[in-house]
Amino acid sequence: MRIGPYELENNLMLAPMAGVTDRPFRQLCKRLGAGLVVSEMLSSNPKVWNTAKSQARMNHEGEEGIRSVQIAGADPELMAQAAQFNVENGAQIIDINMGCPAKKVNKKLAGSALLQYPDTVEAIIKAVVNAVDVPVTLKIRTGWNPENRNGVDIARIAEQNGIQSLAVHGRTRACMYRGEAEYDTIRQIKAAISIPVIANGDITSPEKAQEVLNYTGADGVMIGRGAQGKPWIFKQIQHYLETGENLAPPPLSELYKLLHEHVANVQDFYGDIAGVRIARKHVGWYLAEHDTDRQFRKTFNAIDDANEQLDALNAYFQALQTRETRQISPAA
Repeated sequence: MRIGPYELENNLMLAPMAGVTDRPFRQLCKRLGAGLVVSEMLSSNPKVWNTAKSQARMNHEGEEGIRSVQIAGADPELMAQAAQFNVENGAQIIDINMGCPAKKVNKKLAGSALLQYPDTVEAIIKAVVNAVDVPVTLKIRTGWNPENRNGVDIARIAEQNGIQSLAVHGRTRACMYRGEAEYDTIRQIKAAISIPVIANGDITSPEKAQEVLNYTGADGVMIGRGAQGKPWIFKQIQHYLETGENLAPPPLSELYKLLHEHVANVQDFYGDIAGVRIARKHVGWYLAEHDTDRQFRKTFNAIDDANEQLDALNAYFQALQTRETRQISPAA
């Protein structure tokens, strides 16, 4: 699929997630099959652009592929300035966040809170589109609450004002991440507009990706939580869409290499103190199916040294490998 002048390698996208889709994770997901990866959202408030958190989020050094940067805010002028700033910093696509349900974002009338105010939505889109010469995309939810699913109206406003593609999470703001995503509204949006529509929400397997694409008619899918601890999900989905066959998850030896590389890159990117802390959640996600009693996670989360973290992972996987070898060895 295309977004403006850019032809994507496939129609599978990594959703922007605050505190998750940093440079190390984006690079890994891109390498493992994502056609487009989107950065963590950046505030349109210029007062925070020089903070350590914002500087880390703006770091795209060494990244391959198209650089898509998400911005969030409620003031059209500030959003336009943020778009310009990020394009000057290397962004090739600007994505507007109107989907985040977090209270700290919504209390500033940003994120999915904007869906209550179509006039403001239109003003922000116009301001951003007119401010930059790169494609502008939009991410929304289906509405503010189940009684007010105005996603189709917002989608029409987006298309009429120059948005190049639209990602839709199949929940309202009020739903947060509870319950199951619904795809009827996404299907209605796809039927109502002609720009690419990307379906998002609860896509955690190749079969679900195919099902959602078939039902909604969407041009692509966006994976968020489904990629946490499973960055290879993009490769699995692409293989399934092309062949109808399931690609096995990585064996323990490859899982170890991926996790070791990811943790080392996180430590290097953030430094030993913050890197050690941030690595913990990723290790928990990767090992959820192996560390079912969470004993290793408890041990790992108590480690405060970067090298000790890597040593602990090595010892854990050696023990897993030994156990697996014993299970498949024939009885004497």
